[in-house]
Amino acid sequence: MKVGNVAIAYEDAALVDQCRHGDPSSLTRLVEKYQDRVFNTCRRLCGDPDEAADLTQEVFVRVLESIGRFGGRSGLYTWMFRIAVNLSISRRRKSGRRPTPLSLDSGSGRGEADAGSAPWACAAPTDSADQRLMDAEMQSAVSAALDELDDEFRTVLVLRDIESFDYEQIAEILDVPRGTVKSRVHRARMAVRDKLAPLMAQK
Repeated sequence: MKVGNVAIAYEDAALVDQCRHGDPSSLTRLVEKYQDRVFNTCRRLCGDPDEAADLTQEVFVRVLESIGRFGGRSGLYTWMFRIAVNLSISRRRKSGRRPTPLSLDSGSGRGEADAGSAPWACAAPTDSADQRLMDAEMQSAVSAALDELDDEFRTVLVLRDIESFDYEQIAEILDVPRGTVKSRVHRARMAVRDKLAPLMAQK
């Protein structure tokens, strides 16, 4: 199915159509489908769980208000996450709040494979990504390193290495070229890896 002559997931396209026609259950399904990932992204970017809850609600309010203008040039979820990222960064800048420590568990796991990896990834003996572990000291060090990054670099690292979006999805969310995303991810990983080098040497 297509919306605005661009194919998006059938379920999302159906939800968009139903929301446009005022079906109250469609918004409920939309929220249930995406609220956890939207909340997690907001929390990791704005730095406060309570504010993230408010931002998540605002994201869906804006989605509902703007659904009639959604043309399908990007996926519904990338459109929503673009709203979430912009609101979260704006809120963080206004509040001057330092982000809370990040959970480094990956998100959906749907992201594409690439030559690099998260700077904090410690492979278990079986080299299974599901068995990567992070102790409390490393968690604290990673959070501190990420906090020192500019928003544009922190955002791509959160989206790529924690939320597991692929490069194309991140490019759509941030409305920048795919090459720019890859460059920012690489630079962000290198910056964090440099900060973690002394601790990693002890592993």
